[in-house]
Amino acid sequence: MKKSKFSLLLVLSLVLSVFLTACYGGGNQGSSDGGDKDKDSKEESNVAQELKVLESSEIPSMDSVLAEDTISLSQLNNTNEGLYRIDENQEPVPGMADGEPEANEDGTEYTIKLREDAKWSNGEPVTANDFVFAWQRALNPETGSAYGPYMMMGKIKNAEALYNGKAKPEDLGVKAKDEKTLVITLEKPIPFFKSLMAFPTFYPQNQKFVEEQAANFGKKSENLVFNGPFTIQGWEGPADTEWTLEKNAEYWDAKNVSLEKIQFNVSKDPQAAANAFEAGEADVTPKLSTPAVIAQYEGDDRLLRWLEPTIFWLKLNQKNEALANVNIRKAIAMAFNKEDLTNEILNNGSIPANYAVPKEFVTHPESGKDFREANGDLLTYNAEEAKKLWAKGLEEIGQKEVTLVYLGGDTETSKTVDSYMKDQLQNTLEGLTIDVQSVPFSVRLDRDKTMDYDIQAAGWGPDYLDPISFSDLWITDGGNNRMAYSNEKYDKLLKDAQTTLANDPAKRFEALQEAEKVVLDEDAGIAPMYQRASNLLINKNVEGFTYHLVGPEYSYKWIKITDAE
Repeated sequence: MKKSKFSLLLVLSLVLSVFLTACYGGGNQGSSDGGDKDKDSKEESNVAQELKVLESSEIPSMDSVLAEDTISLSQLNNTNEGLYRIDENQEPVPGMADGEPEANEDGTEYTIKLREDAKWSNGEPVTANDFVFAWQRALNPETGSAYGPYMMMGKIKNAEALYNGKAKPEDLGVKAKDEKTLVITLEKPIPFFKSLMAFPTFYPQNQKFVEEQAANFGKKSENLVFNGPFTIQGWEGPADTEWTLEKNAEYWDAKNVSLEKIQFNVSKDPQAAANAFEAGEADVTPKLSTPAVIAQYEGDDRLLRWLEPTIFWLKLNQKNEALANVNIRKAIAMAFNKEDLTNEILNNGSIPANYAVPKEFVTHPESGKDFREANGDLLTYNAEEAKKLWAKGLEEIGQKEVTLVYLGGDTETSKTVDSYMKDQLQNTLEGLTIDVQSVPFSVRLDRDKTMDYDIQAAGWGPDYLDPISFSDLWITDGGNNRMAYSNEKYDKLLKDAQTTLANDPAKRFEALQEAEKVVLDEDAGIAPMYQRASNLLINKNVEGFTYHLVGPEYSYKWIKITDAE
């Protein structure tokens, strides 16, 4: 790993004292504008189009087929592009696609023309075969993609059969009609098709380049090729703490990309990040979820805040004998005070989550009511009931004491939350010992894949605007289940939602609401903690910063640096 000069600044900046007052600025439709939009283009052209960004973690993967975390997905969103991309208004707009797709009458087949001027950063054209190759690769079990089967099975024709070895790659419902024409065949109509196509798993990959790189593909910046607004430079792999994005001259829309360079450095300490921001060493910070740091900026219009449709929960690995017991799982899910967690520990605008599908995310297609209105709160905090369920569960498994490995993150915020959770669980449930193991994000992902944990603090943000983006996480043996949860009733509800009810939006919606009751009320398959609010600092001279509510978190394509004070 490279030694970062910036890391020294972060250490030194911890000794600085920052006393500030604040108000928060909310972005319109996910876009935050800083500076004076009335300045003429000549004046703006004299301002260096360079941005300094602090990120909360290293990049686990830059292979669009393998990436499954927010850091990787955001970097891919800015260096690559699919058929569509999500714009400043949270709407899918053409990316590699040359305009709108042509669909057949029942919405199960799309014909999409690619831009004639779409190129890779090595100058080669982006072709329809690049999509075919990438999607087939994502469904090859030997590739090890988690999102490939998760995003494609049940959506793209023959995806499940291909993944299970019952079909050939050429049977997959994606064909190159010619070099610039792609035909996609679906298992069923998908109302959020264009939004789905904007997700990085559906990005193209240059087959010739990938095969030339072989096992080295995606390992470092030199082993990558790009078709998006920027290219990544100086990235030496998942342990690297600094890298640079540079404007991609071969990008089809390069004329509308103002930024020439984005310098990234990893900062896992919120106070250090804030201090670096004040010292002029950063234009954008990571999300600041530490109450003490956020309090410094109450009233400051450089603080940007929004409520995300992102939920954090405890995954309960049922391969563990104790956690295979439903009463023990329910006890854990009811044993911690969520109000104190959000109001006292986080104190950042986050709210308690007594649900598996977030508030203010999706509404009933007929009534317009929020998803939450029908089910209300599930698995609420109840210490006394938790103690009773715990005692009953211990009796059922014949144990008086239980030790559980709690897998958490290594950021300061994660450590604070995990410490609180350990205290709450141990003090409420007699005989429980929590062994917290704080590890880097990439390590946590690896241990999640191998199910090397008992309890895991994890979060999930939606990949597209539909409740099933949360609901299908817990299907038996699903690619993101990884906690041995299984319920036939739940599986049937999800299957119905994707098949027999696919063309009945209201009943489909209600089936997904019923599924939520099963995974929480009946099974306590997970233990929801909170729905996250995001807070970050952004300089006033950064215009066009865009965050997203689904899929990758950020887009830098529309940013322009002004000379605003």
